[in-house]
Amino acid sequence: MPEIEIRNLEDTDIGDIVALDETIGGAYRPEVWERRIGYYLRRDPECSAVAESDGRVVGFMLGEVRSGEFGLEEPAGWIEVVGVDPEVRGGAIGRRLAEAMFEAFRRRGASSVRTLVYDSVPDVASFFRSLGFEPEPLTPLIKNL
Repeated sequence: MPEIEIRNLEDTDIGDIVALDETIGGAYRPEVWERRIGYYLRRDPECSAVAESDGRVVGFMLGEVRSGEFGLEEPAGWIEVVGVDPEVRGGAIGRRLAEAMFEAFRRRGASSVRTLVYDSVPDVASFFRSLGFEPEPLTPLIKNL
């Protein structure tokens, strides 16, 4: 396997992330990723990471440090989105991205990391459990409009 470099997200990564998202999910969504990546780069530029191999993004993880949400005042890292190229899964790329994010969160004063996963995507939940994530007594609520 080629060398994998973990580095901070940059705006020039949008094209690779769009292509990777299309590979993973089957939909071409450049407007979604331009908006999302722009948000994270403005909000917390050091708390999102990509995995790069031979000049191409093969994985990414987007997140930020927030406080004051859901009545939780202490700063917490939030992992919002993760994606790894199916051709390189199983090579600890997700774990390396998470470790880079954890370190960035620590530097920004977070003492915990949170995320949400859908029950319908058990492999994502399994990935986060392998990193030491545990269920938390928060109940997600939704109202369809």
